[in-house]
Amino acid sequence: MVQIYTYSLGPLQTNCYIIANEESKEALIVDAGMNPDELIYQAEEYTVAAILMTHAHFDHMGGLDKIRKKVKAPVYIHKSEQEWLSNADLNGSSRWPMVGGAMLADPAEHEVADGEILELAGFCIRALETPGHTPGGLSFLIDNHLFSGDTLFARSIGRTDLPGGNYDQLMDSIHDKLMELPDETVVHPGHGPATTIGDEKTSNPFISGIMR
Repeated sequence: MVQIYTYSLGPLQTNCYIIANEESKEALIVDAGMNPDELIYQAEEYTVAAILMTHAHFDHMGGLDKIRKKVKAPVYIHKSEQEWLSNADLNGSSRWPMVGGAMLADPAEHEVADGEILELAGFCIRALETPGHTPGGLSFLIDNHLFSGDTLFARSIGRTDLPGGNYDQLMDSIHDKLMELPDETVVHPGHGPATTIGDEKTSNPFISGIMR
């Protein structure tokens, strides 16, 4: 049985997730926001097989080393953002000192490629390369659950005005990768409430006009 726990962490209310396999008592973590104590408390009930990073902006990686130290799990990230973990200018934390100052983390143990299938914690996870918000954005598909990071939100899309952002690339990622998924796919975004692919096709003002 799959159990998904959602935590909105840090000053930017970043959604981070525990995906738990209740049969094996294993779990995955998706993203690692700031002030992660509540997430860590829940995660310690499981053997955590991996921490999956949708991207490496500071609000998604600010708690990474604290989480990793507690749960002792390897980190998976796109190779384009491996360096971001240890560079405050790239991950953006140097530009917002009022949020918490420079945030750094050790390198990820694994680099993930587009279409790669990961078998972890009893789950089959498909990694989808979805750049645009950042150059190495990833979305993770587990059964009919999509963890989209800051690529797709309920009735909105990720911002592209930060360094490394590209609006056309983001829209291609959404149209060519995410909108090809079944309508019933549940989208768990990096901020805000969950939605479905079907709802976003018809109700998202950024997307409904590009559906062909």
